[in-house]
Amino acid sequence: MSVFDRMKARWGVGFWGLVAILLAFSLAGMTTLQLKGPVMAFIMPATAPGWLQWAVYLVVMLPVYQVLLLAYGTLLGQFDFFWSKLKAVGRLVAGRPARVSG
Repeated sequence: MSVFDRMKARWGVGFWGLVAILLAFSLAGMTTLQLKGPVMAFIMPATAPGWLQWAVYLVVMLPVYQVLLLAYGTLLGQFDFFWSKLKAVGRLVAGRPARVSG
């Protein structure tokens, strides 16, 4: 059983559903990387300490990534999948146990 077959079985999607999910992850990641430079330059100078830049990046860009992931997932017809994952991440951040099915 290949990795793709295991992902399809775990997530309960077919071939095109898996393609849409992987494409949404790819697009959200690439878009986040494209936005990183301008957003970080707007928020803080490049001379700021590295640890501060990383902290601000995580606080600012992680929510941006989540919104982009949900948006791309919706455009590709996988809103329910990404909404359940986003809720699980929210529970994890809030310190409650995540209830993810699949």
